[in-house]
Amino acid sequence: MTSLYTITLKNCAFFARHGVHDEEEFLGQRFFVDAELSVERNNALEDDDIESTVHYGIVFSEIERVVTGKRRYLIEALALDVAKALCTRFAQIRRARISIRKPNVPIAGVLDYAEVTVEHIA
Repeated sequence: MTSLYTITLKNCAFFARHGVHDEEEFLGQRFFVDAELSVERNNALEDDDIESTVHYGIVFSEIERVVTGKRRYLIEALALDVAKALCTRFAQIRRARISIRKPNVPIAGVLDYAEVTVEHIA
């Protein structure tokens, strides 16, 4: 039986240029990312060994690399790319649940943000 624990990063903020409309690419905006990672518990917890676990500083850097990288039209696609990148980078991650918030959506209406959540099982 595999034992898991959860690592969560909340409200990671990045400037990027995602969206369908040309103005979104030209102007860009901040995107906010939450990552909830189910990690296989190995000896890292007992040994207190950072090298054997998922280093959340590297997780943040990996999220930043994907979010600030190539433009995606859909934040759903962006969330999936983040989840896959994290599962590829860390073999211990069994599930990555990624939420992305886009505060400045080009719609006629008042709202705080649009948000999507994608879950990827490794």
